[in-house]
Amino acid sequence: MLETKKYVLTVEGETEQWYFLWLKDQINKVEPRKYNASIVPKVQQSPRSFYKGTNAKVTPEAIHICDIESTDPYHIDKFENILKEMKEAKQQKNIKYQLGYSNFTFELWIILHKKDCFGPFYNRKQYLVPIQQCFNEKFEDLEHYKQENTFKRCLEKLTLNDVKSAIKRADKLSQQNISDHKKIVKHSGYSYYRENPALSINEVVKRILTECGIM
Repeated sequence: MLETKKYVLTVEGETEQWYFLWLKDQINKVEPRKYNASIVPKVQQSPRSFYKGTNAKVTPEAIHICDIESTDPYHIDKFENILKEMKEAKQQKNIKYQLGYSNFTFELWIILHKKDCFGPFYNRKQYLVPIQQCFNEKFEDLEHYKQENTFKRCLEKLTLNDVKSAIKRADKLSQQNISDHKKIVKHSGYSYYRENPALSINEVVKRILTECGIM
């Protein structure tokens, strides 16, 4: 009987929640694997709201999945406030948070499952075309793509090999950002790129797959 590794995530929206529940199911189908995965993604945009109601002895670690959205001061302030709350979780409740961000949005991570997406975008709506190309679908807009039935139809077209490919593409993108000397911003003990495309969600997924013995 395999032991279970538990991962508690706070995520911004339902697409992220559906994705990580799908990932859990894919991991637990793999033979052989080192551990079963228990991935618990809670739709909770505020790490503070989560840690205030959480027992650190039961949940000493958590992962926050979020988007930067844009370079507008409003979105940057909102993102950096989330980083501040993640730091607070450690200081006030001894809950260690790992950051998995996407810049601009989670759609970047989804696209990387099927193709490179290394050029900068100027608007989040620009993700629609590569999303449609990746899944051979015609969505009216990103809101249509994010509906439960359409998003889950896209997930059905993905495999764990696609996830591993996404990690490799994201690692390549991170190396490109280093080579291009993009500025790393440090805030509340976390680091991020203000320029898109950039992400660290790949580090979260890589950790889960590695610990479960799949990478």
